[in-house]
Amino acid sequence: MKTTTFFVISLFIGIAAFSQTFKFAFLSDTHIGVKHADEDLRYTVSDINADTSLKFIIITGDITELGTDEEMLLAKNILSKLKKPLYIQTGNHDGNWSPTGGRIFNQVFGAGRFAFQYDGYLFIGTNSGPFMHHKAPGQVPREDILWMDSVLNNQIDKNIPVVYTNHYPQDSSQRNWFEAMDRLKKKNVQLMLVGHGHLNTKFIFEGIPGIMGRSNLRAIDSASGYNVVTFRNGTATFEERKPLLHTSHQWAEVELYQHDFIRDTAKYTRPSYVINSSFPNIKAVWQFEDKFDIGAGMATYKNLLIATNTGGAIFALDAKDGKRNWSFQTGGKIYSTPCVSNHYVVVASTDSNVYCLDAKNGKFIWKYKLMKPAVASPTISNNVVYIGSSDGHFRALYLANGKVKWDFNEVKDFVMTQPLVYAGKIFFGSWGNEFYSINASTGKLSWKWIDTSNNRMFSPAGCRPVATKGKVFIIAPDQYMTAFDASTGKVLWRTKMPNVRVRESMGLSADSLLIFVKTTDGRLSCISTTANEMQSVYSINLQLGYDICGTSIVESHETVYVPSSTGVLNAVDKQTGKLMWKHKVCHSNICSVTPISANKVIVSTVDGKITCLQLGK
Repeated sequence: MKTTTFFVISLFIGIAAFSQTFKFAFLSDTHIGVKHADEDLRYTVSDINADTSLKFIIITGDITELGTDEEMLLAKNILSKLKKPLYIQTGNHDGNWSPTGGRIFNQVFGAGRFAFQYDGYLFIGTNSGPFMHHKAPGQVPREDILWMDSVLNNQIDKNIPVVYTNHYPQDSSQRNWFEAMDRLKKKNVQLMLVGHGHLNTKFIFEGIPGIMGRSNLRAIDSASGYNVVTFRNGTATFEERKPLLHTSHQWAEVELYQHDFIRDTAKYTRPSYVINSSFPNIKAVWQFEDKFDIGAGMATYKNLLIATNTGGAIFALDAKDGKRNWSFQTGGKIYSTPCVSNHYVVVASTDSNVYCLDAKNGKFIWKYKLMKPAVASPTISNNVVYIGSSDGHFRALYLANGKVKWDFNEVKDFVMTQPLVYAGKIFFGSWGNEFYSINASTGKLSWKWIDTSNNRMFSPAGCRPVATKGKVFIIAPDQYMTAFDASTGKVLWRTKMPNVRVRESMGLSADSLLIFVKTTDGRLSCISTTANEMQSVYSINLQLGYDICGTSIVESHETVYVPSSTGVLNAVDKQTGKLMWKHKVCHSNICSVTPISANKVIVSTVDGKITCLQLGK
């Protein structure tokens, strides 16, 4: 009897889904902040409101250009005029350069993921990164993957037809496309809607029809545009609509049916860990997996590893086995790397507070309220905490009680990196194309360097500076490496490496003679700190492919650890410049490397994993 009832329900859902006719608007890449973007979106909103046949609106990410409060609030103001239900999700532009770490999106639009049923179809959409400084192909957050499980596993009927939406194409454009794909293939997934590429394009994603929607921007065209999607009699048709010109034309049609043949995922490409077999002496002795992404580095305190996550937690693991020792919850996502001094651990949260905890047990000691969320990391020196923020200030706080020692309020745009303390000065960059030197005792500006490109994306804000022998060094997305006189700010040299490009990933050798920089074509180059110009001591091709992971390079016990955006940690002999070993811990961006002995290193990755690697005999 139960089997018959289930069959009747399934049959009814299948017939309903096949016979229903409905329309909805499909937008993507509105990029509020770009010239004419707000005007283009207003035309589209007005056009959608005039069409009474449209039942709802889906927007697949990149709502804004830089994820700022101003852009997000403007987008909200325009989209609030819609008279139909709106389902909206994030794209890389909404989070990667956001001064609030994406918090403003959540405050304005909600979770950035959705699941709803309409006329027998389940529509499900997830967020996508990268978030903050983790420059790499996109990624569905760990928390969204687990949320997908809760949605897909709680449906009354597993055969309900599913439409999945994401900002990225569901292929290697997104680091963990396979995690979403493998879950969807266990269900009746019939169509995928994506953005990111700005052009109307048809795809097949592992046997599933996919449609990329055009950007709403007019670009070089005469008018903005979006898609009107019609579900009718087992097909989905796509019409490009240009509001200002009041024109439409159908450009795609997709059959909607259950793709039983794709449920076996074994024949499709998945991340390979075969590289680990080439270096069998490297073993993962333990791995911790969180329920959230990890968006920052780690600190150590005795036998503890102190980390943070995008669920707002500051937590400690036992370095011996990866077991959680203590946890403290903040009110916002965290992209700030903890800093430890004595028994104090300090970290900032996007809930606009700087927290100080007891590193031994996670007990609260004090917090300092900022004017805006913080994504920057602190540095502690001589019992003073130095930290930037997103409110135009850079502050020095007394470690013991969180009281302000001084407050420098002339920062252009926001700070996201960890400052360097060197020779009595504080060095850091901002997303306002500026690099600062501040007197550590007084908070007075010593000197400031301005990148004159006027391109915010070229700002020296993503790398942690290094300094030695009276010089301070930075690299930036403009592909230049720059050496300053630490005292005066005079540019000693500013050079592009021939035929290769540098980004934000760099580090200083233990003997201060070399600066390690990673190039975007996957090379490790070692630059002399004593030469009067950029001088490469040696270079090794690590064969990483195109790689813009901005995580710092670390040397310990004569081994140089080079992170990557594919979850591969590379170990290079500092003296010879030869590759010692590689090990792939996951298929995600490495966000910190923490050596804890000559043969043991801890690696954290954006997908919520912390892995202990050990070099065996």
